[in-house]
Amino acid sequence: MMDKEMIEAGVELYYDSLHESSAEKVHEAFHANARITGYLHGDFMDMSVDQFADFVASQQPSPAENNVEKVWNITSCKINGATAAVMLEETYLGIKFVDTLSFLKVDNDWRIYNKLFHVVD
Repeated sequence: MMDKEMIEAGVELYYDSLHESSAEKVHEAFHANARITGYLHGDFMDMSVDQFADFVASQQPSPAENNVEKVWNITSCKINGATAAVMLEETYLGIKFVDTLSFLKVDNDWRIYNKLFHVVD
């Protein structure tokens, strides 16, 4: 599989983690040292992967169980060696987000190393 396809699969895994409220998939998509940072309704948020995984898992029933449509779109993907930046538009919990996902390739595996998010009003 080519790098771009691996990164796109990583984005899909990330979104599936949200849709299924799966902490396990969050840990699979993100590097262990990753940070999730942004503003949600004006409040600054900065989470570790464990904190984010706990938040995602707490969304019960999951969006999938509630038959919520998956809404996500990669708007750009730029690869530079063993790093990549992906811009993603998504809807999660009824909120529209624009995410900047930084990927890092470690041992031929692409993982999200940083997620910056912005809520679209």
